[in-house]
Amino acid sequence: MILVRKIQIPLLPTQKPRRLYISLPKGYADGEARYPVLYMFDGHNVFYDSHATYGKSWGMREYLGRSKKELIVVGIECNPEGNNRLSEYSPWDLSAWGLDIKGRGRETMDWITEVLKPQIDAEFRTLPDREHTLIAGSSMGGLMAVYAAVAYNKVFSRAAALSPCLFLHPRRLDALIKQENLIRPTRIYMDYGSEETDEKTGEWSQMFLFASRLSKAGAHIAARVVPGAEHNEAAWEKRIPLFMDYLLQE
Repeated sequence: MILVRKIQIPLLPTQKPRRLYISLPKGYADGEARYPVLYMFDGHNVFYDSHATYGKSWGMREYLGRSKKELIVVGIECNPEGNNRLSEYSPWDLSAWGLDIKGRGRETMDWITEVLKPQIDAEFRTLPDREHTLIAGSSMGGLMAVYAAVAYNKVFSRAAALSPCLFLHPRRLDALIKQENLIRPTRIYMDYGSEETDEKTGEWSQMFLFASRLSKAGAHIAARVVPGAEHNEAAWEKRIPLFMDYLLQE
């Protein structure tokens, strides 16, 4: 069962309503069990092709049905107007591609951790501790997943960052990792598709470098280059079983 609600995020500039998706496990209504929660960026691209920006979703609804994974998945729609997605999903001010954008990633994460998560924990039968609180995203959402796992490590113990834009803020991210002692367990999955970039750009080596630094900071890391994979939802859908199995390991 997937609930779709209209919400607003007062901490962010636009007050245009956006969709919040809450996927509950099969049998939730008939039981008393409590469940881990996975928070996902770009929620409109997670469950339904008809809601997805480019007409193809991650297929998370179908995956959960096949896999029988018992967890709650919360997808948060981004603001697609202008450069607002880049702003909301950038932890620091962004000067790239001729743009000058204020980074509101911290405000985004403050809202998720201080407003949304308490609401989800109060309304649904969650396991609210950090051990059972996960976060995931792709591209700019992947950057945010890494940022959340480090800067909000007291809240999230597990993160998946698919095709993360780590190249946008390497020095700031490196400094953040160096100043944090991550709580154990912390599990972080990262990857790139071989067809969305290549070794010459340095993005693969940068990912593995950050993987090493995160490991030294105390995280358990999985980092890989996926052969033949492109930068799109169809490619990320195929990686759901990989990162979900990894994140949900005890």
